[in-house]
Amino acid sequence: MSTASQQVHASCVAFEGRAILISGPSGSGKSTLAWDLIGLGALLVADDRTDLFRRETQVFVQRPPSLPPWIEARGLGLLHTPMVDGAVRLELVGDLTQVSRARLPEAITVPLLGCEVPCLHKVDASYFPTALRAYVLHGPANA
Repeated sequence: MSTASQQVHASCVAFEGRAILISGPSGSGKSTLAWDLIGLGALLVADDRTDLFRRETQVFVQRPPSLPPWIEARGLGLLHTPMVDGAVRLELVGDLTQVSRARLPEAITVPLLGCEVPCLHKVDASYFPTALRAYVLHGPANA
């Protein structure tokens, strides 16, 4: 078993034990997207910082022990929300640094701890959070 690990500046939520890591610079909407996904039934894993570790050929995520169990709601403050207790498998990275304009984009991955993790770039459409949920729970049609 590998002990590779790292902490990233990213928020993270999970549906049914399948995590979405939300990455992007400060102010890019990580917490906002996390709130949208929580509204669709996701549980919070971590806000703003997330611990990653590798177990065999999979990457797992969890809240750093020093991170308080809440999430920022800009204009409202720090709020409690239902959270994941422990680690969950990372299924997808939602990268807010780039906007996808392709109608049917090519599949991309990002390397994390020696594993390739599927990645979707931000889509400027109201269905983006719902589509991320569908991807993580049901997979892409071309899989």
